[in-house]
Amino acid sequence: MNQQSTTKKIVLITGASSGIGKSIANYLSQKGYVVYGTSRNPTKELLPFQVIALDVLKKETIDNAIQQIIKKEGKIDVLINNAGMGITGPIEDTPIEEMRRVFDTNFFGALDLMKSVLPTMRAQKSGLIINITSIAGYMGLPFRGVYSATKGALELITEATNMEVQQFGINVVNVAPGDFATNIAAGRYHTPVFENSAYKKSYQENLDLMNSHVSSGMNPEEMAIKIHEIINTKNPKIHYKVGKFMEKFSIVLKRILPDKVYQKLLMNHYKL
Repeated sequence: MNQQSTTKKIVLITGASSGIGKSIANYLSQKGYVVYGTSRNPTKELLPFQVIALDVLKKETIDNAIQQIIKKEGKIDVLINNAGMGITGPIEDTPIEEMRRVFDTNFFGALDLMKSVLPTMRAQKSGLIINITSIAGYMGLPFRGVYSATKGALELITEATNMEVQQFGINVVNVAPGDFATNIAAGRYHTPVFENSAYKKSYQENLDLMNSHVSSGMNPEEMAIKIHEIINTKNPKIHYKVGKFMEKFSIVLKRILPDKVYQKLLMNHYKL
């Protein structure tokens, strides 16, 4: 076991090769944490944190990565479930196998990570799991329904697991980001705009709208600052939101407005 790491917190972040995950890993490394970032295909890029191979769709790579960290450091204090992928498309036009792949990545992949670190955290009698969800997980968004569903499901699993593991000194929380300036749009599965689709015009308009939102999004370091704050909070909340005022306010509106009124607001926004 690394003697130095007995006092420093050991942090495991999935999907740390780019975007929000990379920003969090860089920021926590600067703050003195021992950070392990994961990537399906680690590059030789020089980074201030260690990158290990892990594919959330392959359980054996999850187990290998966790064993590697435990062997070297003797513990894992914080797991940040950040790896994920986007998907767009009308529900009717989107292939069901692509829907399953996004659920396997965003939901079951995160679950596999949680199940793999919990025995270690229970033995330590301490630990923090942070699931990165999305403000989109609080509402069914047109042409992003599957993505919304994966993140909404992860929010509910976070709530349930947090109640189950409190007795072991473990907290499970989630952080829901809004639109951030990352490369997520490039990594999404985009259902093609089919020539003969009933949704051709409205879907194409919304694809253009979604991509413009990402390119004008917030700086990913805002997420890193919030994650650092949560790690240093003694009794963290269960749900955190990081985004522009209107993104966060949309969740409040959903709670207080009648369903049809809220739906009308969304449809106006998406020009439906």
